[in-house]
Amino acid sequence: MINKNEWLVVGLITSCHGINGQVKVKSLSDFEERFLQPGTRWLQKENESPSEIELISGYRQPGKENFIIKFKGISTRNNAEQLKKFKVLVKTNKLPKLKKNEFHLLELVNLEVKTFKNEELKVIGKVINLENEQNNLLIIELFKNKKKVFIPFVKEIVPLIDIKNNFLIIDPPKGLLEL
Repeated sequence: MINKNEWLVVGLITSCHGINGQVKVKSLSDFEERFLQPGTRWLQKENESPSEIELISGYRQPGKENFIIKFKGISTRNNAEQLKKFKVLVKTNKLPKLKKNEFHLLELVNLEVKTFKNEELKVIGKVINLENEQNNLLIIELFKNKKKVFIPFVKEIVPLIDIKNNFLIIDPPKGLLEL
């Protein structure tokens, strides 16, 4: 889950790589520089408080969404093994500037959720959070019953996002909202 006011999970450490303390990271970000450019990052184990760490270097594995990165102070395979399943975080006040018609996932929180049925737009709920550690999912609270549903954040199901007017439209497959 994302704490909108402080941290953004940008990667998940999946394993160690080699014998010199490098780790393999599954990217949860569209911004490769988070794994390539040296600088301060934070690591979080489960729900513990994040701890600051210095990224020394990184590169993308060819043809994959994974990066091999090196942190300061992590110099052996055993050190790296201890970081498995840690989350790589950045502070939300360090989000990159975007181009026109781009947005940060955090901007989706609190948007109204509408569906288009029978030539009519109907407000059905609002985005209350995001789950992006395994897959990109919108967590939507339905107004009619306060039920929370997980909606895959893919173009086929979320065809329109209007940040300026504070809503998005979903076209869920039959039964998805009833799960």
